[in-house]
Amino acid sequence: MAKIAIVYHSGYGHTKKQAQAVCDGVNRVAGAACELISIDGEGAIDAAGWKSLDAADAIIFGTPTYMAAPSWQMKRFIDDTSKRWYTQTWKDKLAGAFTNSGSMNGDKGMTVGALFAFAMQHGMIWVGTALLPSAKKSAERNDVNFLGGYAAALAQSPSDATADEAPPPGDLETASLFGQRMAGVAQQFKR
Repeated sequence: MAKIAIVYHSGYGHTKKQAQAVCDGVNRVAGAACELISIDGEGAIDAAGWKSLDAADAIIFGTPTYMAAPSWQMKRFIDDTSKRWYTQTWKDKLAGAFTNSGSMNGDKGMTVGALFAFAMQHGMIWVGTALLPSAKKSAERNDVNFLGGYAAALAQSPSDATADEAPPPGDLETASLFGQRMAGVAQQFKR
């Protein structure tokens, strides 16, 4: 069984919805299991969450993009991994990410870059989406990978939209397909 842990922070519910879509994608793959681990409003997770992360074959990091960076709660979580970095506890685990912002771009690439660098410092192996973008004249906002994320699953939620209204279905399907990919790659690594 490939175990995929998704550790995420969600300020307004949009990133939580994206995390659930990634998890749904993982669970679509036979022989893979997903666990959602929420970072609380203070940037912490409980002991059971740390245990699950340490036991996972893959860890997917999810955060909103605020001011061209991960949320401060995700940054605190990152800082709290320093003992695991020192002991290389997560070395050779798979890693990936997703993020959401209020605007179409929102400098999400800066957030993904920060999460990538974090994973590299832990000696993790990065997995991207492997999804072609919806980049034709006929493209519509609800197409899969409309935002063109290769390194991570990207979503956009207008700042005045509730979590019931956003992210749009195409962004959630992109997240789900990314979860499926991570589950498949994790199974290959377990073999």
